[in-house]
Amino acid sequence: MEEITVNAPADFHVHLRQGELSKLVTPHVRKGGFTLAYVMPNLKPPVTNTEMALAYKKELEAIDPDVEYLMTLYLSPELTPDEIRKAKAAGIAGVKSYPRGVTTNSDSGIESYEVYYPVFKAMEEEDMVLNLHGEIPSDASSNICVLNAEVAFLPHLRALHAAFPRLRIVLEHATTRAAVEAVKSLGDTVACSITAHHLDLTVDDWAGQSFNFCKPVAKYPDDRLALREIVKQGHPRFFLGSDSAPHLIQSKSVATPSSGCAAGVYTSPFLLPLMAHLLDSFGALSNLQAFVSSNGRRFYKRELPVGEEKPVRLRRQALQVEESLSLNDQSVAPFMAGKQLDWSIA
Repeated sequence: MEEITVNAPADFHVHLRQGELSKLVTPHVRKGGFTLAYVMPNLKPPVTNTEMALAYKKELEAIDPDVEYLMTLYLSPELTPDEIRKAKAAGIAGVKSYPRGVTTNSDSGIESYEVYYPVFKAMEEEDMVLNLHGEIPSDASSNICVLNAEVAFLPHLRALHAAFPRLRIVLEHATTRAAVEAVKSLGDTVACSITAHHLDLTVDDWAGQSFNFCKPVAKYPDDRLALREIVKQGHPRFFLGSDSAPHLIQSKSVATPSSGCAAGVYTSPFLLPLMAHLLDSFGALSNLQAFVSSNGRRFYKRELPVGEEKPVRLRRQALQVEESLSLNDQSVAPFMAGKQLDWSIA
């Protein structure tokens, strides 16, 4: 296969930041072949209400109006059932849950889910999506660290689904075989996003290499194999959410005795060619359309009418990944910087 067409690529998990960095990275959604972005709310301060989400959307549309931005709220004590109903009426798509302190800008994250049950009930009634960062905070006394935090979270996923069986839930950026099996075992209202970089990396690739370091961290080879297998199977409840997370080069490349490097891998500028390259490498290219568009759009109820799918054509042609991308004093280094992909946007 020398060419392939993908209808309406959609990235159901992307970080577009704020301020000058947002001006640099927001145009990279379309540069990478995508016209739908499910936008994460972990800004400073986090996006906790409808007005903030709509203001943020307006800022993004001013940078690039040719992308459909699906906005989310940050699960926090300020969020109420009335705010959920207001958000739904305003077109807000979902609510993102971050356990406290496990990733970038998650200091306002949750500590217990039960207190939010009235919010989840309103979300279930309004048909909004709950997006779960599926880790629990590291705790030496409980033997929890970055390598097993996702597996330790899975009982919470099962409990939430049991309590709210009609609530659409997405386990975000799965990294383990256990997470894949858990989602498969649950009902049709539970889905799972998978990133490009977790289809490529294992623990050896980020240990000592800050530009491959992200949260959740890449795990063992068998975990990566499980992610690849579920994509190759074409399971309808697994789809792309890139978790493309830009950080300035200096914050990725420098750690100090008191502060680690930033967690995040940046893939937006070449995301669709990267997905073709990766799926081709493990024999799943025939499922590219389903994984980067159809499955996610179906779950999020964002399917397009026939004739409005906005096709993107890919060609088997070498693409050199840029070493860095800059705007004024803002510079980011992408995933696989300087390396070559086998596919390009035609």
